[in-house]
Amino acid sequence: MRRRSLRKNILQTTADGKSVADIVRELKAGAVSGDYRDRSLKMHGLICAKCGREFSPKDRHLLTVHHKDGNHRNNPPDGSNWENLCVYCHEDEHSRGILADYLKQTDKGYNT
Repeated sequence: MRRRSLRKNILQTTADGKSVADIVRELKAGAVSGDYRDRSLKMHGLICAKCGREFSPKDRHLLTVHHKDGNHRNNPPDGSNWENLCVYCHEDEHSRGILADYLKQTDKGYNT
């Protein structure tokens, strides 16, 4: 009996006609959130949010999508967790944390 109820749940469909199994398969493949880069570029434009440099479609590969909360799986439909950053500003954004951690360790060494 247990097996039958599990199978019934897996075969249920959502409002858009997809089965639960199809949704799980898409999530595992990354198909649902994998297109966030294109969505972010369309939504926020081809401009770096930090330095303000504008990019043409030809050099849009130099723009990256930064997840503000650091979770690359958090891709809300409204794009509130994204900001487009050029590769230089994106590197700077992530290296600041590394530098801060290093300075904290160095500072602790001097205080003891």
